[in-house]
Amino acid sequence: MSALRRRVGNILRDSPSPSPSPSRDSTPDPNDNIKLVSEKKLEKLTKGKNSKRRTWLVFGLGGLLGLLLALVFAQSQDVIKLEGLLEMNLDSLMDAIPAGIVKDVKDLSQAEREAVNYDSFAVGLHLQSQGISAQHPVIMVPGVISTGLESWSTGEKSRQYFRKRLWGSWSMMRALVLDQPLWKKHIMLDKETGLDPPGIKLRAAQGFDATDFFITGYWIWNKILENLATIGYDPTNSFTASYDWRLSYANLEYRDQYFTRLKNYIEVAHMTSGKKPVIVSHSMGGQVLFYFMKWVEHKDHGKGGARWVNDHIDSWINISGCMLGTAKDIPAVLSGEMKDTAQLNAFAVYGLEKFLSKEDRAELFRAMPGISSMLPKGGEAVWGNSTWAPDDLASSQQNTSYGLFISFQPDQNSTKLPSKNLTMTETFEYLMNSTEPWYQKQIKGSYSHGVAHTKAEVERNEDRPETWVNPLEARLPLAPDMKIYCFYGIGKPTERAYFYKENENLVHGTVNISIDTSVTSPNGRLQEIGSVDHGVVFGEGDGTVNLLSTGYMCAKGWKKIKRYNPAGTKIITYEMPHEPDRFNPRGGPNTGDHVDILGRSSLNDLILRVAGGEGDQIEENYQSRIWEISERVQISEEG
Repeated sequence: MSALRRRVGNILRDSPSPSPSPSRDSTPDPNDNIKLVSEKKLEKLTKGKNSKRRTWLVFGLGGLLGLLLALVFAQSQDVIKLEGLLEMNLDSLMDAIPAGIVKDVKDLSQAEREAVNYDSFAVGLHLQSQGISAQHPVIMVPGVISTGLESWSTGEKSRQYFRKRLWGSWSMMRALVLDQPLWKKHIMLDKETGLDPPGIKLRAAQGFDATDFFITGYWIWNKILENLATIGYDPTNSFTASYDWRLSYANLEYRDQYFTRLKNYIEVAHMTSGKKPVIVSHSMGGQVLFYFMKWVEHKDHGKGGARWVNDHIDSWINISGCMLGTAKDIPAVLSGEMKDTAQLNAFAVYGLEKFLSKEDRAELFRAMPGISSMLPKGGEAVWGNSTWAPDDLASSQQNTSYGLFISFQPDQNSTKLPSKNLTMTETFEYLMNSTEPWYQKQIKGSYSHGVAHTKAEVERNEDRPETWVNPLEARLPLAPDMKIYCFYGIGKPTERAYFYKENENLVHGTVNISIDTSVTSPNGRLQEIGSVDHGVVFGEGDGTVNLLSTGYMCAKGWKKIKRYNPAGTKIITYEMPHEPDRFNPRGGPNTGDHVDILGRSSLNDLILRVAGGEGDQIEENYQSRIWEISERVQISEEG
């Protein structure tokens, strides 16, 4: 083992881990306007000398640390490795970091922990004082990064990781740095079957511990769990239905019997409490639950019959649901890129490519078919054509239509004509034509991305499981008594389209195009809605999922198009503007960020009201352009 590898290993082994006790993040009730306690401490730390040092840390050490730590798929959905960096002599570089800078890292980390250390029980206590208590059982269906994956492999090389999490823990970080090839072998599914590779067994961790924190200190569902507990929830009336998000939805049932188990959870909760459960999903979990509701009805699958959902589910709380997919999923599987990789500085890009190349990253994402369930749905009808898109801004705010999903800039040093610009439909065709046959087979056999324009088409899709993840092709269950609550963030610039370039020295079987990071908006308009930053075009959304995906079905698709909601299930939409606290690293109680919204005060308030039987008091709240955008989507209400 090299000196560098030993050093990094020692750092990971010997550095004190954050306290395992959850950070107490207050979720003050929005009506009480409780102030954060630690903003001043953090502000004081970042003034004067320390602010200069912090700038050095962020832009200097940040590049170095970016080579050593994982870029997580929910935010960055990426991973990195250390091999290939040995020639860079990082031992010397690490030795050269001033001791004062190292101290500032610790001071800043402590201040940031204090900044999120506001009382996370405040929402529950406030509602408890109003007489709200646990009524309906609650079952939580997490999103793509929320579930830890632990090794149950017993082969000789795998035994060191037995029952350790190779996704969602510090064990993942250690394995990623110290034994990247073995980590990659465990985390990727078999390319042909989409199941476990020979000799490898990774399974979703179970219980609340599987989803409350991603790694120690980085909460996901913990804030919601704390507030639910405050009004009377515990493991007897609340459950987490975690799953292996790498698998296609058909294989979730085939390998893990996931949907059978979820059906049993719901039936037992209903039987023991006498009340129909409330199901809370986040992100990809919304698609998983939508698929489940089709599966459970079907005579050849869940065998529940047409009334099962209506008789067993009181409400579905759909948080940040990517119902029509997300734009950033395409560059991830197409070229192993996204905003987070495009915006790295040159040093970090060099290290990342040596550590885990675009080809490696694309291979990883493709070998996790569950991730591809979030490829955008609806084609040009939803995402626009070569001259227009429903969510286009005024020309003064936007230089090109979002409908051109991938644009190729001409090379000024070449006489070669640029490649044809591509709409969403054309991009999907390009993806299918430029990827390996095993990937094409997995996607075409598992998912459908079109639009059912008539009732007859929707009815035919009742027997086509590949359409059950697409609400534009499959209807809601026949559940007139169920309520659907759509809660999602808005106002945070979100990847919407891309500028690409062809790579030089094209080699068969590699990634032949990449994001053109030289394209940036003029006048310094970076990372604003309508701007272009390092080849990434930004639109409206929650920072991860586009508004078209979180909002269209809730604002119009399920409300006005009867073939998608024939039973007239009630839909309540509540949008939450992204208004982060300046000094809070997770955004604070008013964030609209895709993941951090799970700690938002108003979201926790709404969840507890629905679970406590007071959901009927919730009024709709629209603050975006979703109604205007929805009316421009080219899907007919008739038929």
